[in-house]
Amino acid sequence: MKLYTYFRSSAAYRVRIALNLKGVSYESTSVNLLKGEQREAQYQAINPQRRVPSLDIGGTTLIQSPAILEYLDEVYPEPPLLPVGAVNRAKVRAIASLIACDIHPLNNSATLGYLKKRLGHDQAAADEWYAHWVREGFDAIEALLGSGPYAFGSKVTLADVYLVPQVFNARRFNVPLDAYPKIVAVDAACAAHKAFQDSAPANQPDAA
Repeated sequence: MKLYTYFRSSAAYRVRIALNLKGVSYESTSVNLLKGEQREAQYQAINPQRRVPSLDIGGTTLIQSPAILEYLDEVYPEPPLLPVGAVNRAKVRAIASLIACDIHPLNNSATLGYLKKRLGHDQAAADEWYAHWVREGFDAIEALLGSGPYAFGSKVTLADVYLVPQVFNARRFNVPLDAYPKIVAVDAACAAHKAFQDSAPANQPDAA
């Protein structure tokens, strides 16, 4: 199994967490987004969307982190990323969707690049755009989180897999997190977990 990844991509970060949680061995292949390697013909043949992550499972390659995470949870069911009970699963999926559908698309590198290069906004305006959508999402997530230590209790779920990379990005863009003590506490609990440690951007081969 080969994961095409970039150490600071939050979508690829999610997949690394899931692979490590489930103990699935994989080969990591870096696609440097800053150098534009995702736009090269060789990578476009792997992923027509020209983004990361892509997961080569042998015979076919999967794209889009939500689809990859669902695949991993179906093929490698232990430990499960979703809790028992339809209502509980819906709550976990809501956090994941809030990040994947509402925060991340507005704040990914392609969107920020378009704001600056095509629409003429300066870095300060782009940073405020970024922070605004993080705050919009985190305000809701803070209210929706469970009692801890993880997003929904004593077991890691898909909500944690999505939340930790988004917190990493918020800190990288200097978004204050003082108003989100539950989010910060969940992130700290995950940071003590080996699967999250091994998945962290700073611990990836292409971070050097």
